[in-house]
Amino acid sequence: MGDNNAFVLDNGAFYAKLGLSDDSEPKTILNCITKAKSERRRPFIGNQIEECRDASGLFYILCFQRGYLVNWDVQKTVWDYLFSPDCCPVQFADTPLLITEPLFNFGSIQEAMLEILYEEYDCDAVCKSTAIDLAAFNYTHSEQTEQPEGKRPLACVVVEMGFSFTHVVPFVKGCKVREAIRRIDVGGKVLTNHLKEIISYRQLNVMDESYVINQVKEDSCFVSQNFNEDMRIARKRFPDNTILREYVLPDYTQIRRGFLRKPNESGGAGDGGEELQTVRLGNERFVIPEILFHPSDVGIQQMGVPEAIVDAINLCPEETRPHLFANIVVCGGCALFPGMQSRVERDVRALAPDEYDVNVTVPENPITYAWHGGKKYSQSLSFMKSCMSRNEYEEYGTRHLVEKYES
Repeated sequence: MGDNNAFVLDNGAFYAKLGLSDDSEPKTILNCITKAKSERRRPFIGNQIEECRDASGLFYILCFQRGYLVNWDVQKTVWDYLFSPDCCPVQFADTPLLITEPLFNFGSIQEAMLEILYEEYDCDAVCKSTAIDLAAFNYTHSEQTEQPEGKRPLACVVVEMGFSFTHVVPFVKGCKVREAIRRIDVGGKVLTNHLKEIISYRQLNVMDESYVINQVKEDSCFVSQNFNEDMRIARKRFPDNTILREYVLPDYTQIRRGFLRKPNESGGAGDGGEELQTVRLGNERFVIPEILFHPSDVGIQQMGVPEAIVDAINLCPEETRPHLFANIVVCGGCALFPGMQSRVERDVRALAPDEYDVNVTVPENPITYAWHGGKKYSQSLSFMKSCMSRNEYEEYGTRHLVEKYES
């Protein structure tokens, strides 16, 4: 091996977070290929999208569908770019790789992934994990979460709000409580698609504008602390309506990324005096994140995040429950919505038994939280033991490795 430096790749369905274990921060790169109407011949891989002159009408070619890696041609193209000198050059012959896969990943996908890593990228050692496991490792090995007397928390609940799904996973002494894992079929993709439908129905056809509307969602949405009160405010006229905002859409000449402004603010005209295109956002700003709390709003008959957390904890041994309620960590891109921490904590508090403390943590950067957990894990003693060596692969093949390291 090299100088004990591992390469950590949190291979998410929308963003790949990657870097060497001695990097302070990972690179966050789109894990897909995009094609633009304006430049039909050239596919943009990962963050090459920033070179695109006009990102309206972008078409995504994703590696993941419904949470699982199914398009290997696209993934291989993206990985070639990620590991190239243009992005994050790495020699896997002397650098072990820590890579994430989805929870409950199919054996056939695991085998295909290992085969590509050993055959195409000449990996010498590979360690598979899930982003949720790495987030739990980060939480339980973080100075901020140390209990009195410097003890580490023995149990925690990881709520991962990803691109495809939201998972609620309790951990006790570093191990997942498998029978208590809950999945909600709502993630960033559902929220963006629903926002596209609402804006297209009410104002302007944006069904082909996933890239732009995803930015609208990121820049505009927040989690309501009192849904009925916010709806009452949103019905009023401006200026009594304090929620109403205009989102100035990018025109890709002067504005590369849109921005939010109050309806009466100027700055709506370009240099030539022409009006910039805007969409008005009222209750859309908080109705979209609300889907995480009430999936039935979009016809998904499942519990919301707070109910799923309480349900998962109640399926764990009784003596672990106080520890689980006191150590809930929310990560993934949807955790970035303002107000997420206080709303989840308040709703879980309302459902939890009175004698238990409830504490919800949203890290500073929920998107890279699992990567930092991988960085810590790759520097731990158990990392090299959990790696699959090239010799094992050549001797036993992928199926043996999947079965051995699953147990």
